[in-house]
Amino acid sequence: MFTSNDGLCGIGELAEGAGVTVKTVRFYSDRGLLPEASRSAGGHRRYGPEALDRLRLIRSLRALGLGVPEVRRVLDERHAQGGPAGGSAAGGVLEAAVAGRLREVGSELRALRWREAALRLVQESPPGEQADRLRLIGAVSVPPSTAPLVRFWRGWLPARMPARSAGAFLDVAVPQPPDDPAPAQVLAFARLNALTLAPCPGTAQPQPEAHRAAGARGAAVLYAGLAEAYELAGAQLRRGRQPHPGEALDGFVAAYTSAYGVRDTPGFRHRLAGQLAADPRLDGYWELVAEVNTPPGGRPEPTPGTAHDWLLAALTAQTGAVPDQGTSPRQSKRRASPGLGA
Repeated sequence: MFTSNDGLCGIGELAEGAGVTVKTVRFYSDRGLLPEASRSAGGHRRYGPEALDRLRLIRSLRALGLGVPEVRRVLDERHAQGGPAGGSAAGGVLEAAVAGRLREVGSELRALRWREAALRLVQESPPGEQADRLRLIGAVSVPPSTAPLVRFWRGWLPARMPARSAGAFLDVAVPQPPDDPAPAQVLAFARLNALTLAPCPGTAQPQPEAHRAAGARGAAVLYAGLAEAYELAGAQLRRGRQPHPGEALDGFVAAYTSAYGVRDTPGFRHRLAGQLAADPRLDGYWELVAEVNTPPGGRPEPTPGTAHDWLLAALTAQTGAVPDQGTSPRQSKRRASPGLGA
């Protein structure tokens, strides 16, 4: 290709050798990615022998989806290292650029899979439900964000609860949208999103008695103990066991005695059962969490909500406490129980 007496070639020859258009070569040259060796007497661009390998490398990097700024940094790193234009492209800048592009592609794929499942949901919906489902889906960002769910729970947690304890709670309470969702999971997440964005009755989210009695620091102790109790109760739920006294219930009660600084007595258990039965809860939230987390044909995993219900049933049966019947229908639909169970 480089057959001229000066060992240089024109822009057309370079473009033909690399399999690109003249416009592409001019684009990269104007942005400083492909330096010219000189200009002819008529002002035409002339390129040296190394330009072909450099152009091929640029084309390869662009084919991977790297932007011009990333390509420039890769080329600058190689120049600083003294490497040949067509040699190995390995380097810290390239690795970082490729890793970043992989994250972007992953996000794009998740968004496409979410859109596909959402389209299937609308396609499969009965005509009378399409409008409502379109409204729910339209309120969810793509890819879906858990920010509304996080904001909901942060407004419910004690204001000065230690960040580590609050983060541990959010890890359990906020489900991550599936990477490859089924239409039913899209609908459940959309409903969950709408539930957390809906205004609460009154001026503020209902707060459980445990937040007042334990305080911010005590709540951290409470939540840590509840997490262990819910895990034990979850094992019982997976086995299909009915609520009963045992290690899980003892750990559940211990979480409250540790947070309150009191002893575990029959009287305390009786009062606790009554308090928990009367506390505000969020049953519908956990039902939707279970739907989001359950793949098609899969068996629903226990949630903190179902574990809490199992433990409360065990405590109520053990103490003979009578659940409070004063909860309004509105409260029963939108309730948030103390600890991780809601």
